[in-house]
Amino acid sequence: MEFKHIEAWLIDLDGTLVDTLGDFVAALQPVAQALGAPAATAEQVRRLIGRGGAQLVRDLLQLWQQPESAFEPAWALYERHYREVNGKHASVFEGVVPGLKALRAHGWRLVCVTNKPQANAEALLAALGLRDDFEAVVGGGPNLRPKPEPDALLRACELLGLAPARVGMVGDSANDAEAARAAGCGALVLLRHGYNHGEPIDSVPADWHLDRLDQGFNRDGTSSPCPAAVP
Repeated sequence: MEFKHIEAWLIDLDGTLVDTLGDFVAALQPVAQALGAPAATAEQVRRLIGRGGAQLVRDLLQLWQQPESAFEPAWALYERHYREVNGKHASVFEGVVPGLKALRAHGWRLVCVTNKPQANAEALLAALGLRDDFEAVVGGGPNLRPKPEPDALLRACELLGLAPARVGMVGDSANDAEAARAAGCGALVLLRHGYNHGEPIDSVPADWHLDRLDQGFNRDGTSSPCPAAVP
């Protein structure tokens, strides 16, 4: 598939740009302790990431067989601790830095689109030296339904002043793919190093499946690895 019609890329954060699994696990520990529940394992959390923090907490409360009334205090506790640990257990995936540089060198505009709350997303990207690669960041908020709903992607298209068909999506999960389809995005690239609820991402239809972002993809639809990706 050619990408000559694509003028910008919307790029997911957790599992696509940054491995934040450790942050999620750390922020959930005080919640489990407060409820007298067993600590959530990394594998449990990996399978639940992708639909926003509130849904993550709801899913774990169900796993822990907690009543619905436990959600509000658990969510408040999680939010507070997540802000404290944001980025402390996170790392940028290999290939992301040169990959972003290559995309920009092709003349593509970039927007980070994530379910993570706006302030947390901005802080994490800044702390890891990635914020300046993006024209804008669209994070989760009260007026945006989380992916797999298309709200954040459509908001990003509005900020760019582009029709969704002129914009591509880069993500790591079926939720990203579903959001891209619902928004009417013109292209979809999925990375294999993410979470996707513990399922192989190659089972999700996309224009490209890449091991890492610096494998590269050109406007003519060909792949040309960045120098850093070549053994």
